[in-house]
Amino acid sequence: MNSAAIILAAGKGTRMKSELPKVLHKVLGEPMLNHVLDALEEAKIKRKIVVLGHGAKEVEEILHEQIEVTYQKQQLGTGHAVMQAENLLNGKEDNVLVVCGDTPLLRSETLTKLIESHKENQATITILTAKVDDPTGYGRIIRDENGVQAIIEEKDANVGQKAIDEINTGAYCFKGNFLLSEIVKLDNNNAQGEYYLTDLIKKAVSQNLKVDSYIMEDHIEALGINNRIQLAEAESILRKRILDRLMLEGTTLIDPLNTYIGKNVKIGQDTIIYPGCILEGTTSIGQNAIIGPNTRIINSEIMDSVNIQSSLIVDSKVGSGCNIGPFAYLRPNSVLEDNVKVGDFVEIKNSTINKGSKIPHLSYIGDSVVGSKVNIGCGTITCNYDGKVKSKTVINDGAFIGSNTNLVAPVTIGQGAFIGAGSTITKDVPEGSLGLGRSKQKNIDDWSKKS
Repeated sequence: MNSAAIILAAGKGTRMKSELPKVLHKVLGEPMLNHVLDALEEAKIKRKIVVLGHGAKEVEEILHEQIEVTYQKQQLGTGHAVMQAENLLNGKEDNVLVVCGDTPLLRSETLTKLIESHKENQATITILTAKVDDPTGYGRIIRDENGVQAIIEEKDANVGQKAIDEINTGAYCFKGNFLLSEIVKLDNNNAQGEYYLTDLIKKAVSQNLKVDSYIMEDHIEALGINNRIQLAEAESILRKRILDRLMLEGTTLIDPLNTYIGKNVKIGQDTIIYPGCILEGTTSIGQNAIIGPNTRIINSEIMDSVNIQSSLIVDSKVGSGCNIGPFAYLRPNSVLEDNVKVGDFVEIKNSTINKGSKIPHLSYIGDSVVGSKVNIGCGTITCNYDGKVKSKTVINDGAFIGSNTNLVAPVTIGQGAFIGAGSTITKDVPEGSLGLGRSKQKNIDDWSKKS
């Protein structure tokens, strides 16, 4: 069946105490609106219409081209927001979901079940509801033997109605033709002068059309974010979902409460994550790896059996069997092939280090290609920038670079060549040669007596 979704994202979010539009506040590193859009995508809702208002330009900048937008210049209620999308609906939609853009905990599975329940029960409107221990502040679902009859807001509820524990979550599934014909008929004849989407329920009931509800399994999914306390709560819940899933899939988390893993991170079986690790973006980690403690990895690919301690890796690739850290820094476009060692206080930028090479400590390798089985001594610096241009250093297979060496790019070190410790190399060193670039040592006798 052909379905569409309208996402309400026009609110200012006054209680957030922020100039940033509410739906752009981040949960797990992504705007909360993106979590809602992802859930809809996973529920196979291809057509998505976002209703924008406060900060429309900023919000629009994060949306993919496939997302349609409409604008609510004045925030005059949920019904008024949906009215703004009416001109984008073409009448071919069998069902139209309406969800709020500030509910990042909504699962795709819940949305799928809502749609399935709507179809199976042949309802005109299906309300996504939840049962809670304390329904204070929420609209209550009023039923009789024929189904849902109304939603009564807290301020309008009598004592008996206030005891009802089934609440409205603010998400709905409508028959497309009903929504299209009735949304334009809403009025604002109420104390607030607003157009209420819930008035469509009264219209359906008055026409003897079926109004149903689907009760979500976990009421916490209905949490709308209105302040920073709820923002932190949502962050904590989403983090736990991710960590629980990873542990069930075979990843060991030594201390889950002190581990941050983003929603798009993938980790293989039997990998161990120590406390203090932050794994973000599209990072993927293979099997049997050991990560941490205190390691941050962003948008990077880490293969099997890698050991990384107390290091930062950004936009890089690390091959199988590599050992990194402690206190190493892999900057963007760094590639380590299999079984490379990058030790303490080593920084690598925009460079490829081939199989089996070792850079054990205190070195900077930038804009370089390092061959296989190269040994780079402590204190080696590739001098890649002359103040105007960044140049390339090439170190070929099997070369040995002595400690405290400066390689002034552009320069090439030949296969199997040796560089003497303390050298500054400004010219290419041929294959198998020894390169020396330091002044001759001079000893002055009896110096200590003179001083």
